Amino acid sequence: MAVNLVNVENVSKVYGTRALLDGISLGVSEGDRIGVVGRNGDGKTTLIRMLAKLEDADTGRVTHSGGLRMGVLTQHDSLDPAATVRHEVIRDLADHEWAGNAKIRDVLTGLFGGLDLPGFPQGLDTVIGPLSGGERRRIALAKLLIDEQDLIVLDEPTNHLDVEGISWLARHLRERRSALVCVTHDRWFLDQVCTRMWDVQRGDVHEYEGGYSDYVFARAERERIAATEETKRQNLVRKELAWLRRGAPARTSKPRFRVEAANELIADVPPPRDSSELMKFASSRLGRTVFDLEDVTVQAGQKVLLQHITWHLGPGDRIGLVGVNGAGKTSLLRALADAARSEGETQPVAGRIAVGKTVKLAYLSQEVGELDPNLRVLEAVQQVRERVDLGKGREMTAGQLCETFGFNKDKQWTPVGDLSGGERRRLQILRLLMDEPNVLFLDEPTNDLDIETLTQLEDLLDGWPGSMIVISHDRFFVERTTDRVFALLGDAALRMLPRGIDEYIERRQRMEEAAAASAPAAAQKAAPEKSAADQRAAKKELQKIERQLDKVSDKEAKLHAQIADHATDFGKVAGLDAQLRELASEREELEMRWLELAEDA
Repeated sequence: MAVNLVNVENVSKVYGTRALLDGISLGVSEGDRIGVVGRNGDGKTTLIRMLAKLEDADTGRVTHSGGLRMGVLTQHDSLDPAATVRHEVIRDLADHEWAGNAKIRDVLTGLFGGLDLPGFPQGLDTVIGPLSGGERRRIALAKLLIDEQDLIVLDEPTNHLDVEGISWLARHLRERRSALVCVTHDRWFLDQVCTRMWDVQRGDVHEYEGGYSDYVFARAERERIAATEETKRQNLVRKELAWLRRGAPARTSKPRFRVEAANELIADVPPPRDSSELMKFASSRLGRTVFDLEDVTVQAGQKVLLQHITWHLGPGDRIGLVGVNGAGKTSLLRALADAARSEGETQPVAGRIAVGKTVKLAYLSQEVGELDPNLRVLEAVQQVRERVDLGKGREMTAGQLCETFGFNKDKQWTPVGDLSGGERRRLQILRLLMDEPNVLFLDEPTNDLDIETLTQLEDLLDGWPGSMIVISHDRFFVERTTDRVFALLGDAALRMLPRGIDEYIERRQRMEEAAAASAPAAAQKAAPEKSAADQRAAKKELQKIERQLDKVSDKEAKLHAQIADHATDFGKVAGLDAQLRELASEREELEMRWLELAEDA
């Protein structure tokens, strides 16, 4: 029987006049892998903070089992800005100790791309203070994962990770024995990692068995049985259910409730989008040419990101663009956007970009554009236009589109300055669509959006007639909204991937394996192959050095104790300190020799 780790009993939490959580009772046991979903502001983060005892409940109680080892990743890290990455993540472990630990090597490689932390100016010895929020967050996650815990609590762990990093994290968490509670809007990640779901809604928490796909099935069934009055919301659930049920690539787990009920629910639901109809409509709006690239080179400063690219973006094309960080995804979009602003043809660093005469581009960048903070939400949308044509005979007023994006009638009169980061992101997307573009560039559109808002955005884009390029680390969103995937693999080329993101991950793994295999091969060419006798001698000396290192550690500990005992005798302390420096020098020489011998052995 699984041991109970955390009990939440009749817990309530009120902010102002709003009850975020109302009489919640839950439990986390050994082996549980729980995903937490719900709208932004409904209490997901509050729930897991109370679960971890980082925040007190107003009523009820939270109890932990005796000796519970728990690791928590919050939205804000507690790293020492004056410390180095080495100090925070590896602590006082000597090089030979952490380099010989497979778990530490796996975490550093998975989160940073290598043991030397490529991308950090001084590698492990980089000072944390000047680093970006995303870099600090990866450091905090690495620090947590290197330790052993009974329970891991993660708040948006996939933020600031690329597609490869998210894939690695999912695999790593599946292989750990720790229980897990995780808040994330990344639905592919939930499907990969979780076996239970908590849906936080209106002060209550609904529990479901299975990952995200199973949760969608079960929630649709629950709402069908309850005959909910939220027709609009139910229709969105049924549409997503239809997409999942028809074999979408993002679905990885099988439904655990009656398949007959699922088939009944989607019997009259059309496919998410009629691609041929949208293509015809897009062609009528855009003509034959959207963007034509001929032998194009794109640079960032002196660095060549893309070279000799010949590519055609046609009317109605829906493209997902993936690639390693720094490969040039955003730079490519900017080059196309610059060409569109030039009204015709423009020359990049080399080559030619031709732009269709009817192209009307909307570009959602990663930065949230500044708006007058005194404007109301509805006014900010009406500033663009009062009504919008969504194609296929669909038309919406500014107020209706606001409601679709989660801004109810009361929220529409909220000043922009009072909105959260996620709400501003929603408003930014809303204003772009309100301007009736026929080409959309979306660079990380899912940042700060909850799952329900993502579903609404996907539904809106399903019927949107135009050309679209999406850059996103959210695999579910890319697979849901686009028809083809192109990749930048860091070799200045642009490739179409027939099997989508799965193929991208496979190609990247093969590239890394090839690079890892070539390094020893190059080293072997430079040095003669060691005989079996040499290898045995190296192993023997390694063991001897490890014993010497243990003795050095004992001597250092004794010297530290003596310094503490004679703290007021400056002459004595100076002599002891000199001995410590000699030992440090001896330790460094032994560790360097250990690393040399490790290769021979």
